[in-house]
Amino acid sequence: MNLPRHLSRDLIDSLLKRVSLDSAREHRATPLTAPFTGATIAEVPRCDPDDVAWAARRARRAQKSWRKTSIAERGRVFMRLHDLVLDRQEQLLDLIQLESGKARRHAFEEVLDTAICSRYSARAARRHLRSESRQGALPFLTRTRVNHLPLGLVGFIAPWNYPLSLAVTDAIPALLMGNAALLKPDQQTPLTALFVAALLEEAGLPADLFQVVTGEGRELGTPLLDAVDGVTFTGSSQTGAIIARQAGERLIGASLELGGKNAMIVRRDADLDRAVQGALVGCFANAGQLCISIERIFVHAAIADEFTRRLAQGVNAMRLGAGFDDEADMGSLVSAAQLDKVTRHVRDALDKGARLIAGGHARPDLGPWFHEPTVLEGVDSSMEVFAEETFGPLASLYRFDSDEEAIERANDTRYGLNASLWTRDTRRALDMARRIEAGTVNINEPYAAAWASVDAPMGGFKASGLGRRHGREGFLKYAQAQTVAVQRIMPVSQLVGGDGGRYRRWMSRAIALLKWLPGID
Repeated sequence: MNLPRHLSRDLIDSLLKRVSLDSAREHRATPLTAPFTGATIAEVPRCDPDDVAWAARRARRAQKSWRKTSIAERGRVFMRLHDLVLDRQEQLLDLIQLESGKARRHAFEEVLDTAICSRYSARAARRHLRSESRQGALPFLTRTRVNHLPLGLVGFIAPWNYPLSLAVTDAIPALLMGNAALLKPDQQTPLTALFVAALLEEAGLPADLFQVVTGEGRELGTPLLDAVDGVTFTGSSQTGAIIARQAGERLIGASLELGGKNAMIVRRDADLDRAVQGALVGCFANAGQLCISIERIFVHAAIADEFTRRLAQGVNAMRLGAGFDDEADMGSLVSAAQLDKVTRHVRDALDKGARLIAGGHARPDLGPWFHEPTVLEGVDSSMEVFAEETFGPLASLYRFDSDEEAIERANDTRYGLNASLWTRDTRRALDMARRIEAGTVNINEPYAAAWASVDAPMGGFKASGLGRRHGREGFLKYAQAQTVAVQRIMPVSQLVGGDGGRYRRWMSRAIALLKWLPGID
């Protein structure tokens, strides 16, 4: 197939050579398909369990030296990565679009996210990872410190929807912590992950520290979990539950960001122009293939008619396209399976009485897996789209009469990843946010404000996941906490052969006194 202008066949071939393969054996290959056209991009090697074990051994060897480097030295690698991602963005954007089919504006979100996370993590690592003094058992006599030590080798199972961001931004704090990384990208988007590996090496990351294996999750998932000391997964709640169970059996940590059926609440006092624009972005960024995208819109009844009219107008004006330029508002779905799910949800809802506000049709004239941005009204619990995550350009609109009703209905889901709240009353919004069961709540913004606040944790409630990315929490999940206590002058424990009664009386008085000393918890 013809490649976009910033890519070449030589570049693609060089990236494929970075797959972690035990080259002494024959390997099968899987065709990689371009969503815009359905053409084959390349044949990608299909790793097997032996390759995973081979890659893990190499990564562990590299980690022994890496963990001895200073945090400052590690940080310089990721400041260079920050610069490389921005400098090479045209190649990255072409590659992301080629593999995922998204519009260039949504691919650029990944470039921004990766640069922001690289800069933040490099600068914040010392603050998050340095040893800390803690209160000792006996004030002035016990000196206690907490060290944060690397796990060793961390596994990453990344999805196709954000092939740059989710291939590397979780790994950055893990690597800064002193760990090695073993990444399995989705089989639809391996080239972007391999390009990241090349940029990391160019930035100065030691060879073998960041390994990439390609192939089917069903074949490589269990071997990867067996090889690592902790795992981070982004994907469906169903697969996340399997990974959590397997990680639990090995007694290793699992950080999981899973599905969402995210709600947007538009209060009566909202700025309608901003709220409509927020819905267009929140529902249809990356063709809705975003775990924090909006799939349910709750609008106050007093403004619902006008909001609906403006939203339909906005949806119908959106530009769909398969170009490697900045013109399209929305690109393609990633696969036939995603298109089938969207069309099934739309058809099922309409057959059961839902009403079409805008969109509603596949667009094979644009490419094999395009679907119009679509909004439904009159959706009820008999329809698949009511509770099931679509993960496509499909949203349902509902009306409410009070804030309490809106919160109750927004919370009526097994998911709890993201929410969006639109109002001019910030104080009221902050009060409402505390009662919304979601890991992030964006006020007058669909998702990006909370996501891009990388000093704050990001993750889900309920079936939307375990653990957090970003911030201090995003670092410490890749560390083991070690407490070191130095005792001076006298011991805390009772001496063998000592006067037990005297020890008991002395310790009882001491403990009772601590209750009244200021600054002692």
